[in-house]
Amino acid sequence: MKRLYPLLLGLALTGQASWAEDLLDNADLAPGNDLGEPLIIRLLPAAAGQAALIEQQGAGNRAALDQNGQALLGRIVQAGGAQEAYILQEGSDLMAVISQQGYGNSASIRQSGSGNRAAIEQIGNDNSASIVQAGTGLNSSVTQAGNGQHVQITQYR
Repeated sequence: MKRLYPLLLGLALTGQASWAEDLLDNADLAPGNDLGEPLIIRLLPAAAGQAALIEQQGAGNRAALDQNGQALLGRIVQAGGAQEAYILQEGSDLMAVISQQGYGNSASIRQSGSGNRAAIEQIGNDNSASIVQAGTGLNSSVTQAGNGQHVQITQYR
């Protein structure tokens, strides 16, 4: 598994399209897989140069990732419970990453344009963070360590 992350990152950052073999058989995605094993969903369209990864451990987590464009990387990692994470990207050469550990956290990244980077890391409980970026060459990063914190970033260029 650790060897797969550099491959996904390399595909997304270089913008080269690659047809992905079936990395998981259907049994890995079936409900009721072993507790403690993360549910992993990978989407690697051949023509668009996109990479999307969602990993979840725990109960009651929700995640959605929607991408439209070229050379896009989206990643959501959740460990804990009752967390929500959403990424929406439209454009080219975009990267968005959300990492959550704890309970009751919520995070969203919405970006459009080109050459943008956004990251949210939450460690704790009941934190919320939102990043909205539209334009070119924008960078945002939020780190929340603790409980009950709220951050909203909006950038346009």
